[in-house]
Amino acid sequence: MTKSTDLNSNPRRHAAAGRSSVASLPLRVHRRAATLALLFALGIGSLTASSSSPGSTDDSGVRISSQEEIAAEFKSVPCKNKERLPAVQALFERIGAQPADISVQKVGGVENLVLIKRGASDEKVLIGAHYDKVDLGCGAIDNWTGIVTIAHLYRSLANWKSTKTLVFVAFGKEEEGLVGSRAMASRLDKSQAAQYCAMVNIDSLGLAAAQVADNMSSKKLRDLAESLAKEMQMPFSHTSIPGAATDSVPFVDKKIPAIEIHGMSNDWKSVLHSDKDQVSRVKPVSVYLGYRLALSIVYRIDGMPCDAFR
Repeated sequence: MTKSTDLNSNPRRHAAAGRSSVASLPLRVHRRAATLALLFALGIGSLTASSSSPGSTDDSGVRISSQEEIAAEFKSVPCKNKERLPAVQALFERIGAQPADISVQKVGGVENLVLIKRGASDEKVLIGAHYDKVDLGCGAIDNWTGIVTIAHLYRSLANWKSTKTLVFVAFGKEEEGLVGSRAMASRLDKSQAAQYCAMVNIDSLGLAAAQVADNMSSKKLRDLAESLAKEMQMPFSHTSIPGAATDSVPFVDKKIPAIEIHGMSNDWKSVLHSDKDQVSRVKPVSVYLGYRLALSIVYRIDGMPCDAFR
């Protein structure tokens, strides 16, 4: 996430499951996330609570990653920018993507890694995170957490028969001014932009429970995230980060509905963009809850008309 000056939070924690008339992940899947969310909210067992069994798959074909699988991704984090893009590609391949399906698109002086999972239609949902980092620190929070999350979202949805085509993008040079996302968004003409139903961006999980940055997100998607968090009984907050920007913003500017999910705590300024951004600061349960919220958002968007969030 690019620099900001302040963080204002409006926490809205939920204790009861909500109801919805549209498609949702199975209730038993939500219950596992709710158990972890409760432990997180209480501040106990956050690093040891068991989640779903590794490799579990629900009846729809969605493969649910476990908290332990998420945590394992942080045993090795590339701490130099020149290592990041090859490491992103290696992660996607290890997690099940075919090398032939992965492309590195060089546009506007930046390299974006793109992986497309075809759906029944040409309508698209973009799922993104930036892979670059600032010079200080390892960039584990900002933003290897986002890369791990979108990789596990790909694995979760790879064999799911989605209605919409899912476009996974690891953006380059976010820290230099959203260069990768701006390059992609700027090249979409009006008809191409209309095919993108929504954009889900993950940036800087790992410090606290999942939150939505209101000033970088579209209102209808903000409301959807809050509703789903309530449904899953997850701790959830709305935040505003004045002066900050992330890769959702160029798509909001392009009139494509977008949402920014992060997991920053009150002391985030002392961690991000500093030498304290290390693997030791990553709380796997925070990344896991962000992953589960994003998974439910994508699942829900797929069952809605393309213009539902415009």
